[in-house]
Amino acid sequence: MATETLPFAPGVDEETDQSLDRAYLPLYRIIMWNDEVTTMEFVVRVLVNMFHKDYETAERLMFDIHHQGSAHVATMPLEQAEFKVEQVHTAASMEQFPFTCTIEPAS
Repeated sequence: MATETLPFAPGVDEETDQSLDRAYLPLYRIIMWNDEVTTMEFVVRVLVNMFHKDYETAERLMFDIHHQGSAHVATMPLEQAEFKVEQVHTAASMEQFPFTCTIEPAS
């Protein structure tokens, strides 16, 4: 049996359709917490490399974490937020830091 290809539906943009689906996903905030062991340099490096913050923003967030005890560093859908938290915890454990971050609903 031959495979039949359906014609492209006018007015439907696959890229736009996917971004709209993403826009309706519930968002979660990633919170980084201060501790007395993790270096400031490590926190800045994580913010630059994993969260794609520019150096000045990363440094400001690091000082917020250090002085206030925690800071909101990103907002994203749950699955992405969980993955980022796992990446941070893995990087911290590889350098033997007890650094933690958590997620919470954005609303």
